[in-house]
Amino acid sequence: MPVAEKKSMAKAAALPNDSGEPNRVTGLITRAGDFLKDVRAEMRKVVTPTRAEVQSTTIVVLVTVFAFAAFFYVVDSVLDHALHMLLHWLGSI
Repeated sequence: MPVAEKKSMAKAAALPNDSGEPNRVTGLITRAGDFLKDVRAEMRKVVTPTRAEVQSTTIVVLVTVFAFAAFFYVVDSVLDHALHMLLHWLGSI
């Protein structure tokens, strides 16, 4: 069976030894090494945000949190008032 020049991780991990069984230790070491190479390559792509970017996104998050808090306060107040009115109309309160 011809071996391709560039093997995928799954094929590299499942290469059989002389007896025809996959070599689990070598496969594990190969996969771990490939994983660490991939992690290192991805970490090179990571860019730290600038101070201005962090400040602007923090402001957006804070404004959004307060907007949702106000919205849910209004909805809760309206539903509370409506429930009290309904219970009063039914004679419970």
